[in-house]
Amino acid sequence: MLSLRVAIPAANTLIPTKTKPKPGLVVQTGWNQTDLFSSLPKRYDYKLQAATTGLTDGRASVEDKEVELPAGLSRELMPKHVAVIMDGNGRWARQRGLPTSAGHEAGVKSLREMVELCCQWGIQVLTVFAFSSENWIRPKVEVNFLLSLFERALESEMESFQRSGIRISVIGDSSKLPASLLSLINKVEETTKNNTRLQLIVAVSYSGKYDVVQACRSIVERAKDGQIQLADIDEGLIEQELETNCTEYPYPDLLIRTSGELRVSNFLLWQLAYTELFFTQELWPDFGKEEFVEALSSYQQRQRRFGGRHS
Repeated sequence: MLSLRVAIPAANTLIPTKTKPKPGLVVQTGWNQTDLFSSLPKRYDYKLQAATTGLTDGRASVEDKEVELPAGLSRELMPKHVAVIMDGNGRWARQRGLPTSAGHEAGVKSLREMVELCCQWGIQVLTVFAFSSENWIRPKVEVNFLLSLFERALESEMESFQRSGIRISVIGDSSKLPASLLSLINKVEETTKNNTRLQLIVAVSYSGKYDVVQACRSIVERAKDGQIQLADIDEGLIEQELETNCTEYPYPDLLIRTSGELRVSNFLLWQLAYTELFFTQELWPDFGKEEFVEALSSYQQRQRRFGGRHS
């Protein structure tokens, strides 16, 4: 996944029919990223050229930028928590005759751009599905590359996260992760824990089923220790034990999935109970500002009733 257009005003389909070529995106950012794209072939198309332009030579952060929202978006209706299944990196690479690793590297650029937009537009939590529990069955060379890419990204961006007020949290089953990555995760989480501008939650070796199971196990252990009684077990207690207890806003308001797939793929199964869903045909490396605006516009047109009925 990291390897994470539906307009709703009238009756329509889940997947938009319009497709059009996209111009190269100019990323106005100073994120200190010097190595993630160093291995990319020179035959890369406009998207990768945009991905490597202006990302390594500037030091400005997003923290002091005051930007006007795109036309049609309301700051008052902005979701507090957006979750993303970043799908389509491999297909994006294959379409260009590139190795899968190139698609994952291009996907990092799209994530970096989304993080900056969330900071600018007042979204408070962004959760991305970077590596699922099921992804361990992929070829070993791809798994190793993904974990290495994640480690390099964390290390190279840590200063920018801190400078820009971004808090990093990593959720998932850490038992299979390399020791070097675990150490870096702990360092980044500790370094950024007091940042409040945006919380970026990265799901690595994660699945929604795993999350519920580990919550149940934790509750059983507490019951065995006499800390809780049977009558104490309710939804609230389970929610306290889910891995998203790391954030003030554990329930995504909006889930975005790229690449045309229409499923949630074992991601945040408990937390997505009342989340608005947005599916787009765009592959993750092609998902940029225009597509994010469309997803947010769709979200802001919906009525969220949570099982009730507006009078």
